[in-house]
Amino acid sequence: MARLFHISDLHFGLEDRRALAWMADCVRTEQPDAVVITGDLTMRARHHEFAAAALWIKSLGVPVIIEPGNHDLPYFNLHERFTAPYRRFRAFAAQFERPSNLSSAMPGAALVPLKTTARAQLRLDWSKGRVGMRGLTATLAAIDALPSGTRALITCHHPLTEAGTHGKALTQGGTRALAALAQRGVLAVLSGHVHDPFDILHPTIHGPVRMIGAGTLSERVRVTPPSFNALSFQDGELGLTVRRMDAA
Repeated sequence: MARLFHISDLHFGLEDRRALAWMADCVRTEQPDAVVITGDLTMRARHHEFAAAALWIKSLGVPVIIEPGNHDLPYFNLHERFTAPYRRFRAFAAQFERPSNLSSAMPGAALVPLKTTARAQLRLDWSKGRVGMRGLTATLAAIDALPSGTRALITCHHPLTEAGTHGKALTQGGTRALAALAQRGVLAVLSGHVHDPFDILHPTIHGPVRMIGAGTLSERVRVTPPSFNALSFQDGELGLTVRRMDAA
């Protein structure tokens, strides 16, 4: 059985140190096969925030899979945001080699990223999600390239549609993306952004898609206290337990 810890929205710069220590202790005690982080590692993509996030992730001692969130793009340097929006995040993520041994731990499943962040949008709130055709095409191509019989576990930052949480995703192109993912029979879509966990089955014209969201490990809590998701994969089935710090 493969075990993954799914976390999101660490927001270094406004991180909850007690929550981070609790989660790190769970990792050391239980030794999952990997930790999946679905974005917003920082508050404002400052260099010292990425540095603090890197130190904490390295302390976990297990493989990590990292996706960017809207907070991981430069907020104050508009020139960099428009010319090289992912430069800081890519330099940060390059410190962590994407694990190649998960295929043996998760036979029949593979992690595939989907880009939902954007340097700019045709609306005032650029923090919301957007799935462009280029990003969706790249994800579908990666799914199609998987060995026969392998199901994709999609990783992204924004929920592709609303999940009944207090926070909103308002992801443009998300409905189209979900329909395309349903055609590929994906195992689930992992995301964050809204700071509350959820697990829903969303209908599309090509069948339902399971959407799983992780809570936050920052001080920016909404309804749910700091939490993370413990995922298990065995015999083609994906299990989920939400771990809440207040219940530990």
